[in-house]
Amino acid sequence: MHYVSAEGLTKSYGINPLFKNISFHINEGDKIALIARNGVGKSTLLRILNGDETPDEGKLFIHKDVTVALFEQEPRFDESKTVLENIFHTDHPVMNVIRAYEMASETEDGMALSELFGKMDDLNAWDFEVKVKQILTKLNIHHLEQPVRDLSGGQRKRVALAKTLIDIGFDHKHTLLMMDEPTNHLDVEMIEWLENYLNQENVTLLLVTHDRYFLDAVSEEIWELERENMYVYHGDYENYIEKKAARIESEQASIDKARNEYRKELEWMRKQPKARTTKSKSRQDNFYEVEARAKQRIEDAQLQLQMKMSRLGGKVVEMKKVYKRYGELPILKGFDYTFSKGERIGIIGKNGVGKSTFLNMLQQIEPADSGKVNIGDTVVFGNFSQQGLVIKENMRVIEYVKTFAENFPLANGGSLSAAQFLELFLFTPDKQYTYLNALSGGEKKRLQLLTILFTNPNFLILDEPTNDLDLPTLAVLENFLSDYQGCVLIVSHDRYFMDRLVDHLFVFEGDGEVRDFPGNYTQYRLWIKDNEKKENKWDVLEQRKSKGESTESAVTSRETPLANKEQVVKKKMSFKEKREFEQLEKELPELEAEKKQITEQMGAGNLSFEDLNKQSARILEIDQLLQEKELRWLELSEMEGK
Repeated sequence: MHYVSAEGLTKSYGINPLFKNISFHINEGDKIALIARNGVGKSTLLRILNGDETPDEGKLFIHKDVTVALFEQEPRFDESKTVLENIFHTDHPVMNVIRAYEMASETEDGMALSELFGKMDDLNAWDFEVKVKQILTKLNIHHLEQPVRDLSGGQRKRVALAKTLIDIGFDHKHTLLMMDEPTNHLDVEMIEWLENYLNQENVTLLLVTHDRYFLDAVSEEIWELERENMYVYHGDYENYIEKKAARIESEQASIDKARNEYRKELEWMRKQPKARTTKSKSRQDNFYEVEARAKQRIEDAQLQLQMKMSRLGGKVVEMKKVYKRYGELPILKGFDYTFSKGERIGIIGKNGVGKSTFLNMLQQIEPADSGKVNIGDTVVFGNFSQQGLVIKENMRVIEYVKTFAENFPLANGGSLSAAQFLELFLFTPDKQYTYLNALSGGEKKRLQLLTILFTNPNFLILDEPTNDLDLPTLAVLENFLSDYQGCVLIVSHDRYFMDRLVDHLFVFEGDGEVRDFPGNYTQYRLWIKDNEKKENKWDVLEQRKSKGESTESAVTSRETPLANKEQVVKKKMSFKEKREFEQLEKELPELEAEKKQITEQMGAGNLSFEDLNKQSARILEIDQLLQEKELRWLELSEMEGK
């Protein structure tokens, strides 16, 4: 079924067109990701399709049987009503009875529940109610009687997402679901659940997201808005990057050819008399077309971040026996850690377990209940917080930047003016005189990052840095952080971002427990799954033991659901594997000790340039060995349940 057709859509704000003369079609079952740099019209296009804005030119057709649902970055609610009333806002018998049932469940009203059971049966509402329960539970939405106006930003986002998913699942056979950054403010488990939910539901999807794993999981086609045009790519994000590179190369070759022709035509134009024949007039018109092509600029925008960094001494940060709690909620229980120069640590955990509090304690913004947090004399923190830009009054971008400094030092010893520096961060001269309140969310994030780097930090703390940043900016930020010589501490739900950058994880498990996991996020998830399998086996063993049954048969029945009578023998280590396992238990501590020794030598600052390079290469080699040997140790240790 044909859902949407657009022909020649054009939209401008002032003299700057966001997109010009774009055409596209959306059919039932399409799953499309829309990407572009911040401020070029992604959200505007979604609002046009939703009927909230109108194009300046062009035609838009949406099939009369299609319902368009838009999940926006800034949710809109009836602030005077509760969470429950906002979610179940549709006046329909089924929605009304489910709303009443959820309210009775919330207040534990037994009499009302008894009456509503019958109504739920009469309306066949149970299947939909199960789906509603799943959505509310997975998005951690409780206290349905709470007024919406009292919710935090993250809670509002999750309630809006629940409202959207419930709406599209109710009584709509043909729905175009449009989602603008749906993964912001969701923890990783919620994001993974949303991936599965969208893949299971029969929805047609148009998605704006910076999360590349999420993009690949739920979309099959990529639309890119660039230089007022729309480009279509079939396949995943990797394919898009390859095809875009080929397109830019082809376009650049075409521009080079036009420039050669332009030089010849310009020489001819200068030689011509003012009176022109019909033939020369035709050539003159062609000249202006060639000139326009020759003067095109392909801005495959690259954010340049070659900043000067303050020298980091041997002592960075020490946290010794640190305790912290909020009321009855423990945040840390005797946390011990000494940070080393060049460490890249990711922080993960469910919302509300104390990740942001930990970052504040590290910077001594919040005090510990007990224990010590010792900061090295040379440490300069750069804190990229979720709070965003802090401004006392609205001003132009260039004026805001100059409140920090007029000039900014570079790594090569030179400096840049505020205006030059802004251009490196993709703020054109025109954009520099835009008022801050007119910037998009992503442009504000980019400006926030710029102002943090002005301080030349050597210890970067990034709290959800990927929210609202566009994919081109994210790619360059990742490249910068890969080469960054200082410490980096990252809190992020962007799995791709974490996988690319971190060496190990602080996993906030709740109840004040923090696990130091040696690996990136994907490796951690694989480790969790392996542990879950082992725990499932032990659960079955315990159940069998309590019934006096054979534990061997418990494992057999668990692993062989087809009840054959052949005995399954657990794989045991060979003599060679036992020797390998024993050797690994000796090698791993030795490698850790060597890494620590080299790190201390490098931090002391008395190595020659040549020795520093050698030791840096050895650190990389040790990290690779540790990763390989730890995975092998885990594999061998599972053979006999060690």
